[in-house]
Amino acid sequence: MQFREKALSKLQSPEELDLPVRFARPQGRLVLAVTVLVMAAATVWAFTGTVSAKLTAPGILTHAGGSYLLQSPVAGQVTRVLAQEGRTVAAGAPLLTVRTDKGDQSVRAVEGGRVTTLFASTGSVVRTGADVATVERVTSPDEPLVVMMYVPGAQAATVRVGASVDLRVPTAPQERFGVLRGTVDAVGRTPQTGAQIGAFLGDGGLGEQFAGQGGAVAVRVRLQRSTATASGYAWSSTDGPPYAVDSGTPVSGAVHLSAQRPVDWLLP
Repeated sequence: MQFREKALSKLQSPEELDLPVRFARPQGRLVLAVTVLVMAAATVWAFTGTVSAKLTAPGILTHAGGSYLLQSPVAGQVTRVLAQEGRTVAAGAPLLTVRTDKGDQSVRAVEGGRVTTLFASTGSVVRTGADVATVERVTSPDEPLVVMMYVPGAQAATVRVGASVDLRVPTAPQERFGVLRGTVDAVGRTPQTGAQIGAFLGDGGLGEQFAGQGGAVAVRVRLQRSTATASGYAWSSTDGPPYAVDSGTPVSGAVHLSAQRPVDWLLP
């Protein structure tokens, strides 16, 4: 109680009345003004500005019909290889001749297309069900390429038909040739298993790789054509690479998602 009386006496002392009142320093007022301006600008941007996000996923250059893996229906030794990689064959055309216990038999193409890989060679021994060739389903050598991207199922709903896509191609370094331009042409409805993806691409290993742990949704990307480049497709650089890009080349695609206002992220 003794200390409180002294404190009151000091506050009521007349000599204290002439002390100047200290206001905020000029530097403090400047900081406050800048802070208010920044907050006001951020609020305006949150309601009027837009942010464009991207979704990155792996993919592969192929044709719209995909490929199939041709397997031998018989067991024996290959005596002749009648097909060549890169050549187009008709449905039912013989690709191999296999010598069996019942004589020579032909292994024929199930569907017409372009032979991309031959696994069997003259003199090799094949068993029933062995992989002998991969055939890409094309009707014309000039049929344009597409990109099949495989997006995790949880993210596929954000991809819209018509969205632009930037595609990085390992065989055409981005720092020299830029990126390949494309547009989303179709989005699958449900995630696919590794077996389903492998059946379309004609490669079970790729199917498992693209499917991941819980399956993936197929996103077909149409490439933009260009008569000014050697590849026949549009690139972010003027000319692109001085060579063609091949089917079966892996790519990494970045899909441009719909632009959003920053405030939308805060609203439920």
